[in-house]
Amino acid sequence: MMTQNITIDPQQTAEILLSRRQKNAQFDCLPESVRPYNIDSALAVQKALIEQHSHAVAGWKCLLPPADDQIVMSPIFANTLNTGQTCELMADNDKARVEPEIAFVLANDLPAKVGGYSDEDIADAIESCHMALELMQNRYAKNTTPVFYEKLADGLTNQGLYLGPKLDKNAIFSSTDVQIKVKQNGETREFHGKHPNQKAIAPLTWFINYATEQGFELKKGQAIITGSFAGIVEFEFGDAEIEYEQLGQYKVKFIDKK
Repeated sequence: MMTQNITIDPQQTAEILLSRRQKNAQFDCLPESVRPYNIDSALAVQKALIEQHSHAVAGWKCLLPPADDQIVMSPIFANTLNTGQTCELMADNDKARVEPEIAFVLANDLPAKVGGYSDEDIADAIESCHMALELMQNRYAKNTTPVFYEKLADGLTNQGLYLGPKLDKNAIFSSTDVQIKVKQNGETREFHGKHPNQKAIAPLTWFINYATEQGFELKKGQAIITGSFAGIVEFEFGDAEIEYEQLGQYKVKFIDKK
């Protein structure tokens, strides 16, 4: 069992994790010699992922910390960002697995700030709000149970982001529950969407202050998603329609990434 006085090489761990971002990924847990063992070591690996990746950071995922010894945040890279009428992602268990979310796009860079950013600062820093899908992929083999910090380093099953139509900012800032309706192949499914932190905007102030304090760069145009209203929703590859009741809707075609 790894103890906290053992260190790892974040660059080595990041190289392994990047190599696993591939179609039909089914990997075992990382060897203990390269396995993150706390939040600091997991974030060091995320920084190494950003350094090694051939594409820039286009967005982030986050949530309010679920426990004293856990956080939820990870970078999303530009080559996995989808917009428009199609969404390309790698199949997970032969499905397109996504989480319906809200994305907040930054109007300007947000460097670390003495005293941190207030809720009002964050609201002013949001250029636009969008319907969005977090694209999910479990990269571990069945019956494999990685420790939380390994999953954190690897992006907590994130494989990308679909950025959909703009939404009214004021409506999003005040929204709690969202009725979600999805249609595909003549079938309609409905979800009474509840955000895990009550409001989609709730994690933003924590995330922005925490990330900048940890030395991560938050840049103009990056999209931040803050948690699913309906957990993971599975689609067949092909055309689908997604509606957030009284907020917006769109059509998208899911394409299996080769």
